[in-house]
Amino acid sequence: MSTAAPFFQEVSRGPDSVRALWVTARDGARLRIALWPGGSRGTVLLFPGRTEYVEKYGVMAGELERIGLSTIAIDWRGQGLAERALEDTATGHVVDFTDYQHDVAALLSTAQAEGLPEPYFLIAHSMGGCIGLRAVLEHLPVKAAVFTGPMWGIKISRSLRPVAWIMSWFARQFGHGYRYVPGTSPETYVKTALFEDNLLTTDREMFDYMIEQLREHPELALGGPSLHWLYEALVETRHLARQPSPDLPCLTFLGTNERIVDTAAVHARVAMWPKGRLQMVEGGEHEIMMEGPEARQRFIDDLEGFWFGQD
Repeated sequence: MSTAAPFFQEVSRGPDSVRALWVTARDGARLRIALWPGGSRGTVLLFPGRTEYVEKYGVMAGELERIGLSTIAIDWRGQGLAERALEDTATGHVVDFTDYQHDVAALLSTAQAEGLPEPYFLIAHSMGGCIGLRAVLEHLPVKAAVFTGPMWGIKISRSLRPVAWIMSWFARQFGHGYRYVPGTSPETYVKTALFEDNLLTTDREMFDYMIEQLREHPELALGGPSLHWLYEALVETRHLARQPSPDLPCLTFLGTNERIVDTAAVHARVAMWPKGRLQMVEGGEHEIMMEGPEARQRFIDDLEGFWFGQD
């Protein structure tokens, strides 16, 4: 059962056809889902990254609509307007990383209930790439997948990786898992970073787009992750790294200046993906879909050629 949910179209800048819905996952978590039913060629299941929210993908939904695709995106539990688990709602937190698969199931059932056109395709960014990898391993019914800056490993120096494991494990065991990962805070990254040398995008307009969204609607913002989240993410990425790749066409985009996810893990995964291909984006930062108009057009052209080149 779904009901109408708010959507901040004035800061999203996407197609006017958008609708947002409240849905309930099978474990009771309340989630928000946005639909842009603008194309008949198929539907993109869009899996955002950590800290993100559906309004952020309005521009991309418009660009996907121009090549004939509808889009459905989700506020994962703990972010956007979805239900948040901790009293400090600025903390990025999840009880178990596999809980996100309940959200995937809710997204899929909503796409089906709303009659969005098949076939389904996956676009998954950052943390959404981690969630998406498990989903396709568990037979998410998509024809093909695209990943951007996927979190198939977390960028931590070799010397600090044992510290991250030990600190996050102890915090979880002794009731301090709710605390922020050291070096993070309740402030969301985009509101504190300077454009110069930021980790997300080389495009000033898209950087300002993200700032405007959070300035106008601070309720969408999310700060640093909890130590519990960090432990769960380390466990999940280690588990997934041991799994064989699925029999699914996959195109992965990675910026040459990627500084958030573990690039070695991305290269390793694509190397063992029989139908996988890696597309390096020269000078690109973490958010390929938030780069400038020319870079986004190349992304759409590459995506369309990969998905529909045989049509």
